[in-house]
Amino acid sequence: MPRIARLKITLDDVEPRVMRRVEVPLDIRLDDLHLAIQVAMGWENCHLYEFRTAKARWGIPDPDGDDFSPAEQLDAAKATLADLFAKSGRKAFKYLYDFGDGWQHSIKVEAVAEADNGVAYPRLIAAQNACPPEDVGGPWGYAEYLEAIADPEHERHQEMIDWRGEGFDLAAVDEPAIKKGLAALAKHFARRKKAPAKRSGAKQA
Repeated sequence: MPRIARLKITLDDVEPRVMRRVEVPLDIRLDDLHLAIQVAMGWENCHLYEFRTAKARWGIPDPDGDDFSPAEQLDAAKATLADLFAKSGRKAFKYLYDFGDGWQHSIKVEAVAEADNGVAYPRLIAAQNACPPEDVGGPWGYAEYLEAIADPEHERHQEMIDWRGEGFDLAAVDEPAIKKGLAALAKHFARRKKAPAKRSGAKQA
């Protein structure tokens, strides 16, 4: 059986705390781990990302390099969670999503164990509090958003309501939707593993 890691993912610099616990295969590719985090947290996967340790960074490298995709960035599609551990020598690391808003997540490996027979990974173990709205302006913008929607007299109250609508619930977490999304990812990853490798040099019809 493959080994799995239980990850505690906490969104930095926001109140109330936004946290998810998920279990993922230890050999999951980092670009796939990115997708699992997106689903688990509730992000919309429409910005760049990066995994960071003290010794290396992984993301979607740009061969030309720029301020948003440094040339020294390693390819997340060519490394696994186990590779990240081996490179860093630690079982804690950072995940940055949306280089403009700067959503930084602290990720800690709480346990490594054998996978349960018949269980599809990644899977959700626990979830706490709602993910901030996409493009709200990072932790500072999120704090202002919460203040504005809570106070009808706030100068930006109506602007924020018009932008995102009413009824944002800080404590709301749609766990069934998260579990469904992670299950779909697990099926996709499993199908890809079973797909036969393309033969090099094959003749084209």
